[in-house]
Amino acid sequence: MTNEPSPLADPVPLAQALLRCASVTPADAGAQTVLAEALTALGFTVTKLRYGNIENLFARIGTESPHICFAGHTDVVPEGATAAWTAGPFDGEIRDGILYGRGACDMKGAIAAFTAATAAHLNGRPPKGSISFLITGDEEGPAVDGTVKVLEWMKENAQVPDFCLVGEPTNPVRLGDVIKIGRRGSLNAAITIHGTQGHAAYPHRADNPCHRLIRALAALTAAPVDAASEWFEATTLQVTSIDVGNPATNVIPASASAKLNMRFNDRHTGASLSAWLRATIAQHAERFDLDISISGESFLTKPGPMVDTLRHAIATATGIDPKLDTGGGTSDARFIANYCPVAEFGLIGATMHQVDERVPVAELHGLANAYRAVLDAFLS
Repeated sequence: MTNEPSPLADPVPLAQALLRCASVTPADAGAQTVLAEALTALGFTVTKLRYGNIENLFARIGTESPHICFAGHTDVVPEGATAAWTAGPFDGEIRDGILYGRGACDMKGAIAAFTAATAAHLNGRPPKGSISFLITGDEEGPAVDGTVKVLEWMKENAQVPDFCLVGEPTNPVRLGDVIKIGRRGSLNAAITIHGTQGHAAYPHRADNPCHRLIRALAALTAAPVDAASEWFEATTLQVTSIDVGNPATNVIPASASAKLNMRFNDRHTGASLSAWLRATIAQHAERFDLDISISGESFLTKPGPMVDTLRHAIATATGIDPKLDTGGGTSDARFIANYCPVAEFGLIGATMHQVDERVPVAELHGLANAYRAVLDAFLS
């Protein structure tokens, strides 16, 4: 053992190494090997877990409680129009104090900060408790062979943590602005209403599904689904597609389709909203198909001692008292919430998924300091 600072206590070189792996879902491109080697150097036991064509890993150091887990993903979205980037999307270039690359803020930068914080916290000594990493390569994709499967493995192998922190970008303006303690649920629905095809000049001989679809969508969107709850904003329903596919102007079509997305609060479940959709559509159409996909239920880690510890640690490191929030889209925290308390805190998300995705180097160091403060607070 040595008290010399580990080179891994600087998040920047590891962030650059991760960015240079073109790990567009479902490709790994060596990203998880880069991380595994860094964690092994810190004394972690690393278990690689491949499900389908997805690379995942679980790594842990320590055997006692409290057990704190860092969770995140090494996969990234496609780079888009490469010619529009001012730096190579997979070059990990630093220019004027800013690190460029696909995944810089979502969320390879946070993974590097996790690692740097852990190196600084350990400083060559075993932890007072346990630290683990749950890292998937399937967060930006279908999310079928990633965190869900790793969590099942963790439960089977008695590796479920006492608290989990996900490194998704949560901050809108300044590092320290927001901690996510929950997320709305998400439901996608595809509606197909069946009618009777006929000549537009003889509508009495047909049954126009377009008119029925219009009335059904009007009923679904006529009023807010609900009001906000204590920790969540009001449920939203957005029609995302209306399609008939009718090439003729004088033919009443046989069917008409629409798609919608709902982001729902804790007043509902996916099942209750599915029943509401079906009942509402049935008032306007006798024959219809309704295909529903629920990508996640709403969840909330209620404020209490663990959230208070997290919030105080981040405030100490950043000088900002973070707001507790549940807004935005979904993340893998929705799966983790079924196993243990979970919250999210990461970089400023202004450029995630954009051309020239980037993060200031100073912000990376700031996030690593915040994560170290979290480890110090939970494992002191």
